[in-house]
Amino acid sequence: MRVIGKTHHKNLVKLLGYCQSGSNHQLLVYEDTSKGSPVNFLFNSDHQQIPSWDERLKIALNVARGILYLHEECETQIIHCDIKLQNILMDDSGCAKIGDVGLAKLLKPGQTNTFTGIRGTRGYVAPEWHRNLPVTVKVDVYSFGIVLLEIVCCRRNLDMNRSEDEAVLADWVYVCFENGELGKLVSSEDQQQKVMLMLEGTIDIPTPPSPSSFLSSIINLDTKKCRDQY
Repeated sequence: MRVIGKTHHKNLVKLLGYCQSGSNHQLLVYEDTSKGSPVNFLFNSDHQQIPSWDERLKIALNVARGILYLHEECETQIIHCDIKLQNILMDDSGCAKIGDVGLAKLLKPGQTNTFTGIRGTRGYVAPEWHRNLPVTVKVDVYSFGIVLLEIVCCRRNLDMNRSEDEAVLADWVYVCFENGELGKLVSSEDQQQKVMLMLEGTIDIPTPPSPSSFLSSIINLDTKKCRDQY
């Protein structure tokens, strides 16, 4: 609580106080974020209510700045461990702030990685959690990547109401990337052009690894463990 209380950044939900009186009276008091989570309007079936591209870009930048502060700028380096849209809240001015650091892992000075039990929410959890590897701040970066895709595409990272090919957002985006069909990710031509410019950038970007490669690595690792045991 002392560490969380010392964090001060415009893109973090501010902790105002807390109460701890026995196991049955534990309370955290945060600043008011009246507009709630972006989930409330990003996944709205009424497409006229979906935020504009500029508004979504602002949300993404706000979250990125908050994560940067946790990783590099606050006194104690913090791995949030549960970056997801439900843990992003917005104030009256539309500023997005990261909240709920209940699963956070603190790093000691000079420490770059740590071993800990799996934390986070299905769909946002980085591959290294499943492979029993040391975790670093990169697990938050992976989760932010999923959040970014949700913001761009205005859909949940896992949607079982869609076809099998499109149910898992990260897999579908990679297929679109491979096929040169990134325009499928957004709904209007104006947004398509802006998203294409953002994703392509002005410099060469290495081809991202296929999501299926993570699964192969896990299978190979498990197979090796079995061989070692016998």
